[in-house]
Amino acid sequence: MKKFLVVLLMLAVAASMVFAGGNRQAQTTTRSSLIKVGIINLHPSESGYREANVKDMDEVFTTANGYLALKANYNTLNEQLDAARQFINDGVDYLLISTANENGWDSVLADAKRAGIPVFLFDRMINTAQDNFTAAVISDMQNQGKNAVAWLEAQNRAGGYRFIHIQGQIGSPAQAGRTEPLDAAIARHSNWTLVRRGTGGDTWSADEAKRIVEAAIAARENFNVIYAENDGMAEGAMKALQEAGVSHGVNGDVWIMGFDFNKFALRHVMSGQWNFNGQCSPFQAKVIDGFIKTLHSGGKLNIPASSWTAYGRTYTNVVINPEIVIDTANITQAFIDQYGLGN
Repeated sequence: MKKFLVVLLMLAVAASMVFAGGNRQAQTTTRSSLIKVGIINLHPSESGYREANVKDMDEVFTTANGYLALKANYNTLNEQLDAARQFINDGVDYLLISTANENGWDSVLADAKRAGIPVFLFDRMINTAQDNFTAAVISDMQNQGKNAVAWLEAQNRAGGYRFIHIQGQIGSPAQAGRTEPLDAAIARHSNWTLVRRGTGGDTWSADEAKRIVEAAIAARENFNVIYAENDGMAEGAMKALQEAGVSHGVNGDVWIMGFDFNKFALRHVMSGQWNFNGQCSPFQAKVIDGFIKTLHSGGKLNIPASSWTAYGRTYTNVVINPEIVIDTANITQAFIDQYGLGN
């Protein structure tokens, strides 16, 4: 009887091991069936735009949608490069990158190519050869700057423009794209003057923007436009004006311009406290999801025939987010509800 019980116990243990092994095998099979993506992005604390962009990626690249997503959100190039190398070593199927700096990626992209890992750029372009990435879904930062300059030219403010220019992270595509058209316009307009220029740094800091404007006020500098390269810095600049009692906006001495279409910024435009806002759409995840699913099923990408020029190169595998601008004369609550980011 004891021998019979021992045999039963052994059979039970063996059965449980087979069952457990079957579960582990099922879990492994389920896990391996997911598409493994490495997503390099900036930190959501960088701006309201970035928070929306990170959220967009988080909502699309989920296990429910067939993905195992490895994520690294860093605001410095070196941290991003290290994370990308780790993802390549981890054997991701695809690498997605929104860069902190448009330069410095060639070596990592070459590593991904050797490993057979397709690379998708999103939000921002990288200064590299076309064959170093599969496709890019980006905002045309240069066009955002050109749109802002065109708006200023259309207003033709009496006496011209005297700028406090608050830049974002130096070397980032957003900073370069929003700076270069302004510099070109100042050079060609005799009554456009750069009074002061500063940067909000890697975090596009509203506090730093506030200090830049405070310093200009303390120095009694004569300015009538704040051209801030994102909404958070424009908000910081406005606080400096308010605390100093300097009128601003549509009926004020100083015009305020921002970028990104955060709801708080659009509300400022509608109330007349700001004059202008330029859109930068954070929604690229669904387009890249479609690209990946197409490639993963053995298909070929069908990117609309177009070309885009940057860094002295012409790219043909780039999808540009369509973007718009708005001012106080044209904004409505319906517009804010449709296009505004955040709360």
